[in-house]
Amino acid sequence: MHGLFRWRAKWWPGVVPLVALWIFAAWSNTAPVEADLTARSTAALKDAVLDKTRIEVDGRDVTIGADAFSQDGRHRAVTSVEAVPGVRLVNDETRLVPEAKPFVWSAERDVVRVTLGGSAPLPSVKGKLADATRTALGGVEVADQMNLARGAPPRFEAAALLLIDQIGKLKDGKITISDTGVTLSGMARELGGREAIAAALKNLPEGFSVAANDVKAPPYVFQAYKDPVAVTLTLSGNVPDNNVHSAIAQAASRKFFSEKVVDNLKPSVGAPSGFAAAVVPALGALSRLSTGTLVVSDREVKLSGDALYDAAAAQIRAGLAKDFPQNFEFKPDISVKPASAPVDPTVCQQLFSDLLGKAKVRFESGRATIDPDSAGLLDRLVEIALRCPTSNIEVGGHTDADGEDTVNQALSEKRAQAVVDYLVKAGLPASRFTAVGYGSTQPVAGNDTDEGKAQNRRIEFLVR
Repeated sequence: MHGLFRWRAKWWPGVVPLVALWIFAAWSNTAPVEADLTARSTAALKDAVLDKTRIEVDGRDVTIGADAFSQDGRHRAVTSVEAVPGVRLVNDETRLVPEAKPFVWSAERDVVRVTLGGSAPLPSVKGKLADATRTALGGVEVADQMNLARGAPPRFEAAALLLIDQIGKLKDGKITISDTGVTLSGMARELGGREAIAAALKNLPEGFSVAANDVKAPPYVFQAYKDPVAVTLTLSGNVPDNNVHSAIAQAASRKFFSEKVVDNLKPSVGAPSGFAAAVVPALGALSRLSTGTLVVSDREVKLSGDALYDAAAAQIRAGLAKDFPQNFEFKPDISVKPASAPVDPTVCQQLFSDLLGKAKVRFESGRATIDPDSAGLLDRLVEIALRCPTSNIEVGGHTDADGEDTVNQALSEKRAQAVVDYLVKAGLPASRFTAVGYGSTQPVAGNDTDEGKAQNRRIEFLVR
């Protein structure tokens, strides 16, 4: 017995290499089989609609794990692997993607990026929506935070792609699909953007509808800047249409007698009701300032600048508030230009003559009512009169030769007196002014043409 134990002690160490050789041989034969089955199982699933697919092979047994998007798709995936030659057993560890109730998808835009959130029904749809967003928005960053879920309504993809086209029209905002209801909010990037989005929503796929559309238009802005150095009036911003554009440009040309009008206006939708009725009198007020800026933003009118004298500032502040259409808000910021240095009567006369050589005080046809478009000119005449406070001034009225002499005489007197009344209302002493009517007795041009008649209808200032 003792000898037997001695024999065993010499024998068992030789068994260890044999076992190792057996294990190596078994592994050498199994590894290629498992690799082959892995490759062929993967190929069998290439057309399957799955997510997070995982294949593990142990000998000839295959374990398949994946997220499936339908029970039928899950079953077909397992069946496809079972049909692979050499597979003995398929261990099914697939699961259905959770169902979203309600099925919600969203696209939200802020200053720097668009974030896609909520659910997408398939990986291919998820990728297509992200790619479409990048294409539609150029270089804008796109953050894909979509999850995969079941439960999307029919034609979801078409609805989402149509809405992605609209996100580019927003400066900021959010578009959401909840089952078949669409909600939108935010601010349109440009005027007309809100209307373009509303028009596009009429093409939503069958079954989808707009639950809420709270997209706002950007402010409708009109601006005018009077620059006394460049002697220009610059118009910019928006007007409703070509007719209003023409009316505003013509009003500016009448009211600003010495400034060159630089017209940068562009027609655009979205003007508030009463737009032109607010802009035209506001331009009249701007014409009375030595320098100033007019901004009409929706129904808010801001006018800032320097009036030529104290009474003008008070008149502008009080007058425009009642001149605007209902629901417009007037916000004046009117100061008074520092008084210019006094001048002697000779210089004063030259200033009057130069100014009235550039423009004429206009009246309603056949009447002594001063045209409101002449307010800017009259304020300049007031400013000059303030610079020669000791001089007496004759205001002379002249007409053309049409009509009876007595009628023309009376009309010229009334028009001269209307100008004196304007000067006195501005705060100048009435004792300094004399209104004289000359009728048609002192023409400066022939009365046989319309142009000549227009030159003869005039107001003149004579410093005494």
